[in-house]
Parts: sequence; C-alpha cells; structure tokens
Amino acid sequence: MDTSLAQILQSLESGLPLLVLHFGATLLLFFIGVAIYVAVTPMHERELLADGNKAAGVVLGGTVVALAIPLAATLATSSALIDIIIWGTVALVFQLLTFLVAIWLFRDLRTMIESGNVAAGTALAGLQIAVALLNAGAMAG
Repeated sequence: MDTSLAQILQSLESGLPLLVLHFGATLLLFFIGVAIYVAVTPMHERELLADGNKAAGVVLGGTVVALAIPLAATLATSSALIDIIIWGTVALVFQLLTFLVAIWLFRDLRTMIESGNVAAGTALAGLQIAVALLNAGAMAG
C-alpha cells in the first residue's frame, strides 16, 4: 500500500472517532437550543407553520441558522469536547437572549409575525443572524 494512503487511513482511524464525538456534541447542543427556543417563544411555531404563516417560517428558519453559526465556529476552533460544550452553551445563551431582547424592544413583533407580516419576520431573522455572525467571530477569537 502506498505510504501516503496508509498515513491517510491511519489519520482517519485515529481522527474519525473524535470528529464524530465533537460533531455529535455540537448537534446535541443545536437541538437543545432549538428546543429551548421553541419552548420560550411566545409564538406557537408549529401551529403557525401548519397554517402556512410565512413570517413564522422566516423567523424559525433564521433562528435555526442563527443557532448553528456560532456553534459551527466553536466546533471549528475547539479541540476539546469540554471547550465545545462550554462555549457552545454560551453561544446558545447569547442567541436566545437576542430573541428575547428583540421581542421585548419591539413589543408588537409577536403580533406582526402571528398575523403573517413577512417584513417583521425577516427583520427578526436578520437581527438573529447578524448577532450570530458577531457571536461566531467572538467565539473564533
């Protein structure tokens, strides 16, 4: 067997379990973040989506992306599982706080989104993604 191929296979053998562990932990954090988001939002996303509410779809889609961005940065820059868990949790807290602050600052945002106002949904999703990018930059240091 070619030595470079042997080296690649050896690297894969030693690195793949770590990759699976780190990716799995990050994925678990992501799903926990989405579950917490759905639990703390004053909107009923499932019902709104089932009714075809485009604004709710934009907000939920933006939220999912916004939760994933800083987690991806943490995953990319961390070499220890505990580092991923700690900084991933911090990233999720920042993202969830962003949503809560936005709802508090713009008190009629919930009503606008529930009534299908796509402009309001897009603005909230944009805010969440913008904070996620800043959050990811801070996490990547």
